[in-house]
Amino acid sequence: MGDVNTIYLAGGCFWGIEHLMKALPGVVDTAAGYANGTGEVDADYRTVCTGKTGFRETVRVRYDPARTSVDALLYALFHVIEPEAVNRQGADVGTQYQAGIYWLPGDGATEADVRRVCDVERARHAGFAVEVKPLENFFEAEEYHQDYLDKNPDGYCHVPKTTIAQLAATPFDEGYYR
Repeated sequence: MGDVNTIYLAGGCFWGIEHLMKALPGVVDTAAGYANGTGEVDADYRTVCTGKTGFRETVRVRYDPARTSVDALLYALFHVIEPEAVNRQGADVGTQYQAGIYWLPGDGATEADVRRVCDVERARHAGFAVEVKPLENFFEAEEYHQDYLDKNPDGYCHVPKTTIAQLAATPFDEGYYR
C-alpha cells in the first residue's frame, strides 16, 4: 500500500457512516469522533448531545488513493444523506447530526475535489445544507462508539444495510462527477 489520504465525513449518526465507509474498497481505517466543536473538554457523547458544543458526529476516513477517490467516497455519502437537511439526518435530530465534509487544512487537492463534487451536488439540491470546510479539530469518540455496528449487528442505523452492501459491491464510475 502506498500513500494514505484522510477525509472527515459527517452524515448523521456516525455509526452508520463509519459502517458504510469501512465497507468501501480502498478504505484502510475509520474512526468515529467529534469534529469542529468547542474543544477536547467537550468532546464526549453526553456533552455533544446538549447541542451546545458545535461538534458534528464525524468519521475520520483514511483511504488508499490508488484504490479509491474522494469522488467515490462522496458518492457513497451523498447516497445515504439528505443534503438539504439542517441539523438532522433520518430520525436523528440535533446539531451533532448536521452533514458535513471536512479536509485537513492545507490539503489543497482534497479541498479541490470536495468543492468540485459539492458544486455538482449543490446544483442538484436547491436547499443544499451540507457543511463544506476545513477541519478545525477532531477527537475520537468513546470506545463503545468505535465499530459500533460490528459489535452490535442489530443496532440502530439510519443507513440501510442493503444500501451499504450495494455501494460496497458496485464499482464507482470515476466520471460521475466530471
